[in-house]
This record gives sequence, structure tokens and C-alpha cells, in this order.
Amino acid sequence: MNTPRPSEIAPLKEFQVSRRSFVRRVATIAALSGLPTWFVEQQLEGAEPPAPTTSPNDRPGVALIGCGGQGKYDAANASNHGDIVAVCDVDDSHAAAAAEKFTVDGKVPAKYSDFRKLLERKDVHCVVNATPDHWHSLVNIAAARAGKDIYSEKPLTLTIDEGRHVIRAVRDNKTVLQTGTQQRSSVRFRLACELVRNGRIGGIREVNVWLPAGLREGPFKTEATPAGLNWDFWQGQTPSVAYVPQRCHVYFRYWYEYSGGTMTDWGAHHNDIAYWAIGLIAPRHIEATPLSKPIEGGYTTFAEYAVRYTYENGIRLNIHTTTDDNIYGERVKTPGQRNGIRFEGEKGWIWVNRSEITASDPDLLRVAPGSHFPRLPVSNDHWVNFFDSVRSRKDPICDVETGHRSATMCHLGAIALRTGKPLVWDYNSEEFVGTYSREPNAYRSRPMRAPYDYSFVG
Repeated sequence: MNTPRPSEIAPLKEFQVSRRSFVRRVATIAALSGLPTWFVEQQLEGAEPPAPTTSPNDRPGVALIGCGGQGKYDAANASNHGDIVAVCDVDDSHAAAAAEKFTVDGKVPAKYSDFRKLLERKDVHCVVNATPDHWHSLVNIAAARAGKDIYSEKPLTLTIDEGRHVIRAVRDNKTVLQTGTQQRSSVRFRLACELVRNGRIGGIREVNVWLPAGLREGPFKTEATPAGLNWDFWQGQTPSVAYVPQRCHVYFRYWYEYSGGTMTDWGAHHNDIAYWAIGLIAPRHIEATPLSKPIEGGYTTFAEYAVRYTYENGIRLNIHTTTDDNIYGERVKTPGQRNGIRFEGEKGWIWVNRSEITASDPDLLRVAPGSHFPRLPVSNDHWVNFFDSVRSRKDPICDVETGHRSATMCHLGAIALRTGKPLVWDYNSEEFVGTYSREPNAYRSRPMRAPYDYSFVG
């Protein structure tokens, strides 16, 4: 889900241009993308020469694990750089659909229902992990131990504690992991973060993030498990329950057992950008207010909520999923503004989402900065960045530590919502401290139902 619009990255495909048409191309790209002229010019001048065309022998073998809609979308992107040689899903119909989609010249990808068997293949060099959230960590750990490079959907983990296990597996086995928080490869988000980091809006005071509200529905009735779906395997580490269609596939993200609602879904994208712009590892204080309660027998994550993070330097990060203009006793500056990020500083604000970047004063974007302007790491295409890292063995833009810290941001908010207490976070020890630390510390990990615990992957 949450796939990037083509307009986010399409302008960058134009960056390799002749000097003769340079000025005209700068103006055209700026007009089409809404990016400032100076930034487009900077991108063009700094663009690397086109990489040589990949030979057939230089195309890694790619396996897709998790063959739902997002998985097939991810694998289609991966197929521009490698060959899809195997697919895996515990739902036979999903695996069959993926195998058919990625059949090329009569070569049908092998189908699996157990990812561990797939990882034994010598012709699999990279794995696309598009499983539901509660399977991300075990699949990533198994892939890393098998020596496979990984493109993993976000959030990287189901719990904070899982992040340590994933980092250890990736680093110990010297594999490459790219987290699918693809907004770091969007020029708009990078531009916004660079401007904020460099004081274009003055000292940053707060960041406001708007996320889509989740689903609040139920109660749901149990049904017979569909033929071809291994429901026990799908549930994995989570408590075993009777099959309910609204638990499986697309809707898993609205169940706390498998995900964290929109806080860990869209939040994994926007909170990652806020974290990138603020430049600090994690907040110190977290408080949260559910604005609606789950319906008994229905989805178990909070659909509407307000979360506030406060950093040690006083910067506040506020998460909104509602048009309510009176949150924490304060008036929201832009009621109804949804699905995007607004950086507030002493000299103005910058608003950015996947389709636009605007500012309180157009000159905040239009006027070019000085030569001292420091830059953030550059990736103009998340998949190119991943496969470049596979070849160079250098870390990608969203490496395993970045994915863990971004996921942790989301988990902190989800934990604060469940406890209803003001929390204090020590990011060095990765534990809650202070008065209300016992309950939230228990939420850093979850019991894992046998046999789907860490021993399941070796």
C-alpha cells in the first residue's frame, strides 16, 4: 500500500540532459514538479552519468515473499533490475497469481508456501519481503542468515525489541537491507528536510504530521478458512483465533495483533521524514490521546488519535488523524489539513506531501541558499538505490538502523495510546524510564506463539 506517485520521481528521469538545452530543461522540470529552479539546477549539475546498461548476467535473482497487491507492485519494480525466480505465499491463490504475473518467455517463477524452503535456492540473491507486519522480522532474519539481500516493506518490525534481532542478523551476515520508506528517495521530502536542517524557517519549533484515520468497524463474524490459505501459518507468532475475512490480507493493519493501525502504516512514512528533518535519534517524552475507541469484536487499533512527542531540545512532533481543531487544549494551525507534514519555525513554515511542497513565504523555497548549504544523502529512486547497494555493498538510503529507528517512532506512539500515560523514553537503552515505565516496557516485545518464534528461523 501507499505507493509513490509517478510524479514524485519522474522529473529526475530528465536529469541527464545536454548542456545546450540545460536552461530550458531546468525551467520545464521546475514547472512540472513544483520544485524551485535553483534546486532543479543543482540536481542536474550534480547528476551522475547514467549507469551502464545491466547485462543479462548482471541481473540478480529475486524472490518475492508475500504476494498480495503491495508485494506484486514491489516485485514489478524489482523486475526492472533483476529476475523474479521464485514467489512465496501461504495463500495458494496469491502465489499462483504472482507466478503468472512474473512469467517471462515461458519461465515460470517457482512457487513456495514456506519461505524457509525458498531461501535455500542458490539462484535467489535478493528477497522482496512484502508480508504482513507481524512476519517482517522473522523473514528478514531468515533471509539475512541465508545471505540474501533484502528489500523489506515498512514498518520494519512489529515491536521495538524485534529491531535489535533484525539489526544483528543483517550486520552479522553482511547483507544489504533497504526499508521500504520510499519517501527518502523523493526530491520533495529531501528538499523540505534540507531546508529545515539548514535553518531556512529559522529555529524549528514543531512538526505537525497528518495521517489518514484508520477503520473503526465491527463486530465481525467468523467464517470457514478459504481453501488454499494456511491460516495457522498466516497468523504466525500471534495468538491463534478463528478465521475472520477482515483480519487477513489488506485489513491486517487495523488489528493490533498484526500491526499498529495507521500509526505504523502511513506513520512509518511521515514519521520517518519528520525524524530525518529533526535530526535527533528519538524523542524523550510521549503522550497520546485516543479520539475514538475500537468497537468490541472489530478492529483493535485506534482509528483516530492525537500523539505528541517532545525532544530534549524542546521541539514538538504532533500527530493528527482528525479535523478536530482543539487538541491538547491548543488550536491546530491548519484544521482539516490531512496526510502530509508541516514544519513550523521562527521564520515561517514548510508543508510537504507526495504531490506538493509549499511554504508560508514563496521565497523560503524560491531563493537559493548559499554555498555553505549542507546536503543530505541523495537517492532519486528507491529501487535503483537498493540494487546499487547490492552491487557496491554500501548501505542504502534506508538501511536497517534507519528502518529500526523510524519503526520505533511509530511503536512509541502506539504504546502511548495503549497505556494512556505520559511516557519517558531513553533512546540509548531503548527502554521507558520514570513513573509509568513498567507497563510500556512490557509492550516493547510480545509473546511469540510456538513454533513461530525466533527458533523457527534457526
